[in-house]
Amino acid sequence: MSDKLTVHLDTARCSSYGVCVSILPDVFDTPPGSPTVVLVRESVDGDERDDLEEAVRACPAQAISIGLESQT
Repeated sequence: MSDKLTVHLDTARCSSYGVCVSILPDVFDTPPGSPTVVLVRESVDGDERDDLEEAVRACPAQAISIGLESQT
């Protein structure tokens, strides 16, 4: 699949629950002392779509969204 999914994290909404970190620890992280989760990677391959969609659904603060990044 040539398309990548872009991960958007709204840090104004994020309350650092960490659910996304437990689902995709190579995409999301909670550094010590940070008030919010941070993105380790801003895009994921299509084969990680299911996990990313799960992280979006599971986020209590609804701070994660997905975009589509075309590879040309």
